[in-house]
Amino acid sequence: MMAIATQWLPRPTPYRETWMAMRDFTETRTPDTPDEIWLAEHGPVYTLGQAGKPEHVLHRDGIELVQTDRGGQVTYHGPGQVLVYCLLDLRRWGLYVKDYVALLEDVAIAFLKEAGLADACRKADAPGVYVPVEGELAKICALGIKVRKGCAYHGLAMNVAMDLSPFLGINPCGYAGLRTVDLQNRGVSMTVRQVGDALACGVRRALVGRGADQA
Repeated sequence: MMAIATQWLPRPTPYRETWMAMRDFTETRTPDTPDEIWLAEHGPVYTLGQAGKPEHVLHRDGIELVQTDRGGQVTYHGPGQVLVYCLLDLRRWGLYVKDYVALLEDVAIAFLKEAGLADACRKADAPGVYVPVEGELAKICALGIKVRKGCAYHGLAMNVAMDLSPFLGINPCGYAGLRTVDLQNRGVSMTVRQVGDALACGVRRALVGRGADQA
């Protein structure tokens, strides 16, 4: 299997420019193009998925809203959150979309457990990763992808140490009242760069392990 190159984009990374760059990379890649992982930290921005419903944006308070082409509803990106953008040829790894989503969730859950959050889990019919907070599940990692010509882009967003109040301006991922949380709030002290590097390593390890299993 080809190596997967990983790079940090300059921070803060403009969301719209990054999205366009991912789309262009995917449109122009060939079967021989190596896969890449881009790590980013954006300024404040709400992003609405391809079939997202505007009514899930309650109040923007001056925060930019971008209609994008990933799956899912609305979410928030901002300082203190790391984006792990995976530009992958799913056919190369023998992955169907459902398998790929499960792989990303597995990577995030494994990272959180290693960081000490042993109760990190999935939630039925609500993609992403959650941790229990005061008797309810709070979202700590969002996930959204786009597949074009068998190749995926976008990826996952892990809340590290951020101002969570902008999430109150939306129904996160389309769920009214869904609580969000970050690593800092759960007692995990890590930098955005440390978390991004760990998650990228986890994605590479999961893919390479899958490739070895198929060999």
